[in-house]
Amino acid sequence: MTLTDHAAKLHTLATKYHARDITLLAGRLLLSVLFLHEGLTLATHFDAAAKAMAAQGVGLPLFIATLALQLGAGLSIASGLLTRLGAIGLGLFCLATATLFHTNLASQNELLHFEKDLAIAGGMLVLAIAGAGAFSLDRLVTCYLQQRQRDKDMVAALLAAENDFTVDVRLPV
Repeated sequence: MTLTDHAAKLHTLATKYHARDITLLAGRLLLSVLFLHEGLTLATHFDAAAKAMAAQGVGLPLFIATLALQLGAGLSIASGLLTRLGAIGLGLFCLATATLFHTNLASQNELLHFEKDLAIAGGMLVLAIAGAGAFSLDRLVTCYLQQRQRDKDMVAALLAAENDFTVDVRLPV
């Protein structure tokens, strides 16, 4: 294999992984915007939303938890910080929403919402497996923690070397 072949192979790999990370970023942002928008809408119309949820049988504590999940996990996925955890939370939320609130599958509208929630749950589960990619706070935190561990290992090695270092000095008698 020539040097040109090696360079071409490296370029292909770099392009592939770069496109993967850009696609993960775009997917994260597209998935998160739904929950951030809904969470902000619920928060800005809190009283009316709480009354509407109460009419559906959702009490105030569960409504507040829903609001916190949508905003917290939505920000988590958008920023790429604790992405897998946020994706699992929202994936389970979508599965619960589909099975608890969109049960009248004879209605075309309810069926559409049921299928939409299942599709979003599937996307969230895929994101939970794939992770946030290189363009994320998860990546920055991981790199920082790895560097700290390397620094700790280096300090431990230097201290061990210092403790093992002895000088044998003999004075003439």
